[in-house]
Amino acid sequence: MKIRQLHYVLEVAKRGLNVTAAAEALFTSQPGVSKQLKLLEDELGVDIFVRNGKHLAEVTPAGKRILSYAEKLLAEADNIRNVAREFRQADQGDLTIATTHTQARYALPQVIQGFRQQYPKVALHLHQGSPPQIAKMAAEGEADFAIATEAMHHFDQLVMLPCYQWNRCVLVPPGHPLAQVKKPTLKQLSEHPIITYTFGFTGRSKLDQAFAAHGLKPDVVLTAVDADVIKTYVRAGLGIGIVASMAWDERGDSDLIRLDADHLFEASTTHIGFRRSLFLRGYMYDFIANFAPHLKRDLVDHIASIADAEQRRDEVHKRIKVGQSA
Repeated sequence: MKIRQLHYVLEVAKRGLNVTAAAEALFTSQPGVSKQLKLLEDELGVDIFVRNGKHLAEVTPAGKRILSYAEKLLAEADNIRNVAREFRQADQGDLTIATTHTQARYALPQVIQGFRQQYPKVALHLHQGSPPQIAKMAAEGEADFAIATEAMHHFDQLVMLPCYQWNRCVLVPPGHPLAQVKKPTLKQLSEHPIITYTFGFTGRSKLDQAFAAHGLKPDVVLTAVDADVIKTYVRAGLGIGIVASMAWDERGDSDLIRLDADHLFEASTTHIGFRRSLFLRGYMYDFIANFAPHLKRDLVDHIASIADAEQRRDEVHKRIKVGQSA
């Protein structure tokens, strides 16, 4: 049994049993992948895949168990390599972060800038996606860290640590009926077309919950995952914008009127997460601490050491308090 064969098996499963797609992702040939799959099955004496002619149809019961162990084994192999790198080249390596547009655009630039100055030899990769996509990337090892706010149920496989809380603001063009209202009510907002985030992104659920709790139905006429897109359509006069407060820039958005909305909506919490089995290198701890200063190394290790997900969440609530941030 070879590590390479386990990589091939997992990649084929990940690509929906498409051997050609797996071969392309692995930068090798389709016949080479097929040969290694068969060699592994012959060595183990069981079929990992059910075949329909030359095509793979499904994973066998034995194959499902083998895939599970192969995934754990390869994760530990990566950890062994990372341990060696940590002692050989502590300031060199890779860091991959999966996050949403709002975090990448507004919350992370200064953190990443400081991290790059501290660790110029660490290659940093940033991927954007929806919360389910972000969770999947981190759970499957395609990303080291997941940073997100919405849909925490997608992140049950990860150690999720709260970083900071934030709230929303309302953006209107000058001359709008709400422009002179210092503290608008939900009823006043519901009387105008609203442009805000797509459901499942950037705390959108808190917004819907607030209106529903007051028996109001907001007139959401347009949604986007990108606050800059929302602001563009507010400027075009299509409606009022409800965005994360951090997305408003005093200089860049000086043509829009900002109305505080902290009193209208429950604050949202942004989390950073990683696989419990991941070996965290020194620069990874530093990145976490730069993003959320209260997440010290010993606290991160303590939370990650708790195997039961529910107990881990209880400990997070007990040990970690986060404050408001812009």
